[in-house]
Amino acid sequence: MGRKAAMKRRLFLKDASMAAAGLAVGRTLGLAPQAPAVDRRSVLLVDPAPLFELSPYLYMQFMEPLGATDGAVEAAWDHAADRWRDDVLAVTRDLAPTMMRWGGIFVDFYRWREGVGPRNERPSMLNLLWGGLESNQVGTTEFVDLCQTVGAEPLVCVNFESDGRQQYLKAKDSVRTADAKEAAAWVAYCNDPRSAERQTHGRAAPLGVRYWQLGNETSYDKNGFSLETAARKTVEFAKAMRAADPGIRLIAWGDSEWAGRMAEVAGEHINYLAFHHMFDPDSRERPVLRGELYRRDPDATWAQLMNAWQAHDIKIRRVRDSLGGRQIPIALTECHFTIPGRDRGDVLSTWAAGVSYARMLNNHQRHGDLLKIATAADFCGTRWQNNAVMIPVPKGSGRAYLQPVARVMQLYRHHTGTHAIKVSGMPEGLDVVASRRGNTVCLHVANTQRARPVTAGLQVAGSTIRRGRVFEIVEDSTVELSYLNSGDVMKTVEKPLSTGAVWEFPAASVSAVELDIIPSR
Repeated sequence: MGRKAAMKRRLFLKDASMAAAGLAVGRTLGLAPQAPAVDRRSVLLVDPAPLFELSPYLYMQFMEPLGATDGAVEAAWDHAADRWRDDVLAVTRDLAPTMMRWGGIFVDFYRWREGVGPRNERPSMLNLLWGGLESNQVGTTEFVDLCQTVGAEPLVCVNFESDGRQQYLKAKDSVRTADAKEAAAWVAYCNDPRSAERQTHGRAAPLGVRYWQLGNETSYDKNGFSLETAARKTVEFAKAMRAADPGIRLIAWGDSEWAGRMAEVAGEHINYLAFHHMFDPDSRERPVLRGELYRRDPDATWAQLMNAWQAHDIKIRRVRDSLGGRQIPIALTECHFTIPGRDRGDVLSTWAAGVSYARMLNNHQRHGDLLKIATAADFCGTRWQNNAVMIPVPKGSGRAYLQPVARVMQLYRHHTGTHAIKVSGMPEGLDVVASRRGNTVCLHVANTQRARPVTAGLQVAGSTIRRGRVFEIVEDSTVELSYLNSGDVMKTVEKPLSTGAVWEFPAASVSAVELDIIPSR
């Protein structure tokens, strides 16, 4: 048999097997016994063999008191009732973050004891970076209560001797830096069952904070600690904090090519290495995203946002490479676009940004063999468009609502597996990752085509699809969210997988697909 004849025969057999698979699915679903006509180039093929375990913390949220810049914490707290706002709690439960982080550069001048104990005795403090005064009405126990209420694991950042930044050592006559001893005392306050200090404040049971990060963005300030100093102090802090609780999980700083050396010096004392990525994906030569420019050319805006994940991928790969082959888990504890606008990029309230963020989250899963903690937004606030939760003010003007990035995080979070699996074939125009839990295959699908739907035949190698469901968000890319329309647009709609194992993914859509499979081997 000649080469051309052999190739034709292989293509015929492949097409025949696809048709047979579609027929088997149709019979299982009780549909007509004709296999749908699907071009072989339009098959979305998944290999169900587990590749690596996915961390549940790939949808973390990051909370930092941002002072006059954004009333993140103060606006979320009901000062009259001394509790979290009901609408913030409700929307956060819907978001269902697996982990929440307390910190940011704020911790460089944060003294944790000012935020515990009787509220009428807590002093206010200057927010040395973001401006304004912090009331300290929200502190350790209030943050942990929020996490426990919404089912999230708390992650706390400690004051790492102000990361060596001289400008944060003092404010007026108040010392703002804190050492390893103070960090260890914080761990004991949270986790020691016998902590007299916590019990005096009316909390008998431990708070149970397992995850702790040392400082914040230590390498980003040339006037802060050097790598060698930071690595030495990481060991010092880790030893002191583990003496208070040997079971805690510690995150050290590993960005700016620090990961390899940090692992060399402090690797035996830590569990993760952190890095951040806040970036502007706009074109420098022909900007289209900043200000209100994105409204002038929707096609150019879409194209720019659909490519944003690539710059993010480069950053993740750079951190991975800096490990020098060491298999130390990495933690992306801050991440979002920083596009100039009235606040932080008005374009981020559009559905185009939602689809762009879906591609970034898909990429997080692809790196899930090492990436074990990740976020794609700040948690809540009143102004920044890169918040996951927007809080209308004044109170009563509207209910808190989820931004586009949070709607995608919510969708993916609720429909994901425990282990990553391989996508062996992907129709042009789709960005797809897959995972599995038991005999359920989960697909996260972003249609990167602004105006064109993409039809795909779904196949799971060596398995029959018994039934399926599709959860999708479909919206015009130019639609913008506000508290006025938050309940009417960008909603997740559940649909049964019908007409065989074929699905048309609408233009500019983000979908989560769950397939119940019967393995044949």
